[in-house]
Amino acid sequence: MLTLRPYQNAAIASIYEYYENKSGNCCIVIPTAGGKSLVMASFIEGVLKAWPDQRILIVTHVRELIAQNHAEMIGLWPEAPAGIYSAGLGKRDAQARILFAGIQSIHRRAAEIGHTDLVLIDEAHLIPGNSSTMYRRFLDALSAINLALKVIGLTATPFRTDSGMLHEGRSALFTDIAYEAPVRELIDQGYLSPLISKQPATWLDVSKVGTRAGDFIARDLAAAVDQDAITRAAVNEIIEHGRDRKSWLAFCSGVDHARHVAEEFHRRGISCRTIFGDTPKEERDAIIAAFKRGEIRALASMGVLTTGFNAPAIDLIALLRPTKSAGLYVQMVGRGTRLAPGKENCLVLDFAGNVRRHGPIDLVRPKRPGEGGGGDAPTKVCPECDTIIALSATECPDCGYEFPAREVKIAPTAAALPVLSPKAPQWLQVSGVSYSRHDKRGGRPSLKVTYSCGLTSYSEWVCIEHQGYARQKAADWWRKRAPGTKVPLSVDEAIEQASRLALPSDISVRPSGRYFEISGYRLSPCPYSTPAFAPSATGNLAALAGSTQVSASPTNGGTQAASTSALAPARTSATGGQA
Repeated sequence: MLTLRPYQNAAIASIYEYYENKSGNCCIVIPTAGGKSLVMASFIEGVLKAWPDQRILIVTHVRELIAQNHAEMIGLWPEAPAGIYSAGLGKRDAQARILFAGIQSIHRRAAEIGHTDLVLIDEAHLIPGNSSTMYRRFLDALSAINLALKVIGLTATPFRTDSGMLHEGRSALFTDIAYEAPVRELIDQGYLSPLISKQPATWLDVSKVGTRAGDFIARDLAAAVDQDAITRAAVNEIIEHGRDRKSWLAFCSGVDHARHVAEEFHRRGISCRTIFGDTPKEERDAIIAAFKRGEIRALASMGVLTTGFNAPAIDLIALLRPTKSAGLYVQMVGRGTRLAPGKENCLVLDFAGNVRRHGPIDLVRPKRPGEGGGGDAPTKVCPECDTIIALSATECPDCGYEFPAREVKIAPTAAALPVLSPKAPQWLQVSGVSYSRHDKRGGRPSLKVTYSCGLTSYSEWVCIEHQGYARQKAADWWRKRAPGTKVPLSVDEAIEQASRLALPSDISVRPSGRYFEISGYRLSPCPYSTPAFAPSATGNLAALAGSTQVSASPTNGGTQAASTSALAPARTSATGGQA
């Protein structure tokens, strides 16, 4: 029997908790290779076993994901009443209680699909931002059949270049992010493969390429990048850096560019094939299968292989496609985060300047439409091995080179780090903890938690009275310290119950601009037990209410990482004063 990882259990729990308090459409964010298919399958199994009369539809853009999600469902629950509706897969099981479907095949067939209680949308970032699309029309038609229809989105990148965050803006389909599993934490915990980046000597000059719809103009980009001399130089570097790596994936800037990259690989004796959006299905499947078997060392792609492509052995990614799309950047790099036997990490060779343009993939958030650019992220290069690392890093994570010490007061912001944010924060022993109410003018109050570490103090703000994602993360914070107890509804109630909280023996901090942010905890043993999760057999799925809440058991003496996007920013000055 498959065992869910802690963050996967937390994701499922967050859905139930969300619909106990709200009635919108929530989004679940799990990084590429984090197991969204298993989360969906386990959630669906729990719902159907608790409420057998419910009807669930799982929709996506990508044919491979339809088959993958269906296979995950059957693997977890062989007797699942599941079917597929996809022209590309040659199946039309319209009446299946659990239906995996392609939006292209069903968007005009709401009446045929019929009454549906719950729609799960995989790769939700692919839904266009405007309100007049095949997704919106289809969901509107389903809502006309069942006014209580609920929609849940799952994605690794909860934003779009043209419209910002998926749950923001007038025409947003989703109303909240109910849960987000941080990439950095999953890598540190061993669930995803680490990423490293080397500074290439070859750079793609896009200074004269214009922008349209939030990204570089495709035709102008291809013309600027597809230069013989540049291609030869880039391929030379890929071969040099990839000598000891087995599975290479190159993202290119045009169809001709990809062909020229593949031709250059062949001239150098490296097996390479190309895949495009119009590559015939049988040929594409055969190429990918050979790539996964190791018979083909490299793939050069344009416009595909960023979503639904699962090749765990990939240990080198060459970014030959500059993009202003934060989501596309994260999706491309995310192809290298899957674990595989013998794979220590994935090397990202960024010829396109995307790492400098967007920052580390675990901290990427898009600018809102209309916001100007903010310049490149400050970084430095290891003088021993050419690894791109944070300007604040004291040691190269690849070769161990130690940089000369620098004063904390000039440390850069966390968002300026390349590929991934720093792995090793500084741990400090906690001598005392205090709790107080923090009132913000024009905003909701929060719980201020102050940790005394010798002569210095560090604070964080827990959003007990907020809503949506901030409230969810505050609830997670509370449960880790007092499992089995009810999460307070107000700051004053939290202060009254503070004696129930397990106290950290140590906290970890890392530089964030002129201040520090709290990045982790080691909690002392807590006397409270944690109840196991079991979906309630009563209740109304239309509200997903009445289910038992799930509490994540704290790791006594272990690291409990905190996400700064989850709580109000935990910031103190170097002298201990509040920012």
